[in-house]
Amino acid sequence: MVIPGRMLPRPAPAGLLPAPRDPARGSRRVAIVSASVGAGHDGAAAELERRLAADGFAVDRYDLLDMLPAGLGRAVRDGYHRMLVLAPWAYQRIYAGTERAGGGGPAARALLRSAEDRVLRALRADVGAVVSTYPGASRVLGSLRLDGRLAVPVVTYLTDFSVHPLWVADGVDVHLAAHAVPAAQARAAGARDVRVCGPVTDPRFRPCDPAERARARAGFGLPERTPLALLVAGSWGVGPVRQVARELRDCGAAVPVVVCGRNRTLVRQLRADGIEHAFGWVDDMPGLMHAADVLVQNAGGLTSLEAFAAGLPVAGYRCIPGHGLTNAAALDEAGVAVWIRDPADLKSVLGELVGGPLGQRRREAALALFARSPQDGPAAEIGRVHRPGPPPPAGPRPRRRPRARRFAATAAAASAVGTCAVGTGGATTYDGPAPLHSLGHGPGFDRLSPARTTEGHRS
Repeated sequence: MVIPGRMLPRPAPAGLLPAPRDPARGSRRVAIVSASVGAGHDGAAAELERRLAADGFAVDRYDLLDMLPAGLGRAVRDGYHRMLVLAPWAYQRIYAGTERAGGGGPAARALLRSAEDRVLRALRADVGAVVSTYPGASRVLGSLRLDGRLAVPVVTYLTDFSVHPLWVADGVDVHLAAHAVPAAQARAAGARDVRVCGPVTDPRFRPCDPAERARARAGFGLPERTPLALLVAGSWGVGPVRQVARELRDCGAAVPVVVCGRNRTLVRQLRADGIEHAFGWVDDMPGLMHAADVLVQNAGGLTSLEAFAAGLPVAGYRCIPGHGLTNAAALDEAGVAVWIRDPADLKSVLGELVGGPLGQRRREAALALFARSPQDGPAAEIGRVHRPGPPPPAGPRPRRRPRARRFAATAAAASAVGTCAVGTGGATTYDGPAPLHSLGHGPGFDRLSPARTTEGHRS
């Protein structure tokens, strides 16, 4: 029987049969909704998928940007990118304004509402829980829950240590946090059921022994014994990367090793600046972390968690506006990373992180995040709330607006996206700017006027 408003499940590949369904347990299917504004949120989604599959769940993954009408997903990505590169002051204004207001503006809400029907149609009828790793997805799924159109639990996995109010959506059943600090921020923003379950990182990120470290350095052509500071610039290479690389080199505490993602221009500029070890896109980030002595980052997203798992001490320095600053503060508060606010402290703090007691304390605190048993981890929590239910009611189909009105609404949303960069994501290779904390940071346009740029946060 075809359920109105639902997509038929895709058939199993030839030669494969679906896992038998246990009537006592019901469906064992989970959907994960992320967004491809970068790799941070998608990276968390991929690791959750791997863990849930290992626990016996069938997992479907979706990109919320694909659910936006009229190709607006591309506008979200492009607008956000341009804002970070060309007008970081605007992102800071938007981030701070929506943080004070507790959410996004009407244009953002309208844009997210336009994805609701597409998301609902994409979910399979036997799904037992839906997980969001992206604030905009949480807003869409929470709205569907409040309307009674989605009958199964919705879980938000908080990918950052700082929790912007847009992360906390009405209708979401459970919020999962990596640490008590983001858990407390989520509760303060109104989340009711918040559970601390530890971070999700690829198992390739783990501490290494001296032999592995030597092999990693040789493989990347890095000095054998010199202290190395790994500087991550994200998939777009945003932030004051050249300035930080030169400061690292000139202070003498460590040799900079810079990952520029897909920004080939930045690679050429760094090499022209005399930064010898500048890389573009790197597939073997675990190996590069094994080669390094300290990670210097400007956004505090998934890359920081991966460094923690690899036993690499982390410093936040000249952080990007918005979430970069709030993540640095939260990581520092949690005692798992150091936030270097004053350039005069760069050499001494890096020296302490590389070979002093400060680095040892931070490594121990960060590795403790991963000490939980699998039964206490995020996949297990998702399994506990998983509850197969009846498919959402089809309900009366909404009246379709005349074509001209639909076109005008889409054009207005597109304008809002292009102007306000209505998007968020982990716009970095392994976090980078773990960006716009949600689809829809949209205060009034009159607030988007240049302000004095905080020192250390120029693009």
